[in-house]
Amino acid sequence: MTSKFPKIEAKILDLGQEMSAGFAANTEIYPAPPVSVDDLNAAIAAYEEVRDELVAAQAKVKLVVEKKKEVVDTLVHGMKSNLRYAENTVDYDDGKLKLIGWSGRHKTTHLTPPGQTRDLASSDRGEGWIALEWKKPTDGGKVASYKIQRREGDAETWIDVGVALELHTTVSGQPVGKRLAFRVVAINKAGEGKPSNSVLAVL
Repeated sequence: MTSKFPKIEAKILDLGQEMSAGFAANTEIYPAPPVSVDDLNAAIAAYEEVRDELVAAQAKVKLVVEKKKEVVDTLVHGMKSNLRYAENTVDYDDGKLKLIGWSGRHKTTHLTPPGQTRDLASSDRGEGWIALEWKKPTDGGKVASYKIQRREGDAETWIDVGVALELHTTVSGQPVGKRLAFRVVAINKAGEGKPSNSVLAVL
């Protein structure tokens, strides 16, 4: 019985009404149900009354919510009008605007290039690869990423061989049996920092 009994209120009401009508029309088959037809009808009527009260209350709440939104919108519009007036009156003076709980324009902070990457070292290496680790700059702008560069022997030109977001990386596919130098440069949108110290290796 439990598995078949409806869980949705509307279906419960439908079943209750059908049950009441069925018991009332078939007293010769069901002469004495535990809950009389009158009591069952009273329970159905009580449910319908409470249901209707809830519907009315929900409609009232909806109206109150809509009214609150209108009131808040009016309040916000008025406050913003006063803030624009105050900002223009005192030319965005932060001290004077704080008198009314507001503040002046924040100064734009311009991004600067990172500082020098520090303490570059090699933790491991093998044929054609090298593991590098370093410390972030202590000054300059925020680092977006690190550029790994390499040069061969005494060459003056450094070439880019990798990019890292963390403070370590492994660079592979490097020339074997040649004297190489590696360095790391911190970069962001504003530019590049001063290169780190170099690490020498023959892979």
